[in-house]
Amino acid sequence: MKTMFVCAIVFAFVATPVDAADMSKIVFISGKPSHGPMKHEHRAGNMILADALNASGLGVEAVVLPDYGYPKDKSVLQDAATIVIFSTGHRGHVLNAHLDEFDKLMKSGTGVVMIHWATEAEKGKAGGRFLQWMGGFCDLDWSVNPHWKPNFDDFPDHPITNGVKAFSVDDEWYYHMRFVPDMKGVTPILTDLPPAETLRRPDGERSGNPAVRKAIANAEKQHVAWAYERPTGGRGFGFTGAHNHSSWQNESFRKVVLNAILWTANVDVPTDGCPSRAVSASQLKENVDDKKPRKKKIAAEAAK
Repeated sequence: MKTMFVCAIVFAFVATPVDAADMSKIVFISGKPSHGPMKHEHRAGNMILADALNASGLGVEAVVLPDYGYPKDKSVLQDAATIVIFSTGHRGHVLNAHLDEFDKLMKSGTGVVMIHWATEAEKGKAGGRFLQWMGGFCDLDWSVNPHWKPNFDDFPDHPITNGVKAFSVDDEWYYHMRFVPDMKGVTPILTDLPPAETLRRPDGERSGNPAVRKAIANAEKQHVAWAYERPTGGRGFGFTGAHNHSSWQNESFRKVVLNAILWTANVDVPTDGCPSRAVSASQLKENVDDKKPRKKKIAAEAAK
């Protein structure tokens, strides 16, 4: 009964209109289809998050770009408070051909959120920019991408953790990220010690390396979501989960990302976190990409 009462209060609040001039604009960039059905559902995942933000009554306008990839009309990014990117990473990253122009947005104070594979950058210029923008990134031959089920039950005192309760979700949680020196400006948000079986594969670009094996042998907990405050202004957030589209059904999983989007947009996060309605099984299937004609390519990508 108590839960129902709280929900009634929350969604009564979200109906309060906000002057359009005071809205903070949040732009979602979706990568092209990747992997098999219900995996890496970039656009559908972005739409779940955008719908929740637009229903929150928190003074934000969430816009999911209609086309895949970096926007053709780049002016749509100019007045964004933060930009959310859910896409293929590394050589296929949507930002690779736009690093310099995106850097100008970051230097102007625009926030950024990168989800799952989008956290993976190529070494060199891209990796260096990711460090500047969000304090860390998934780095080949350093970071790993196993499927495992961490237990998140110890959270820092940070707006992104507002209303987040202990949770555990089986997903492809990348870990052993490459962070800025001394973690300066970085606040770990989701942390756990991966079990040894997450390194059962032979060493490889994403499967294992001496450095990560040593870290786990030394029981060094790993950060799979983090917040970053840039020394020059602006905020970034990296989140390595969301390989499985079904993970968005977990309320705390969803709330962490929604809170982070608000935080990077410099919008106050409510004490109970960003409200969002439960995601049903039928809703989960809405807006997913049609991946049937891409079976061979999907299989090749999944084997990476």
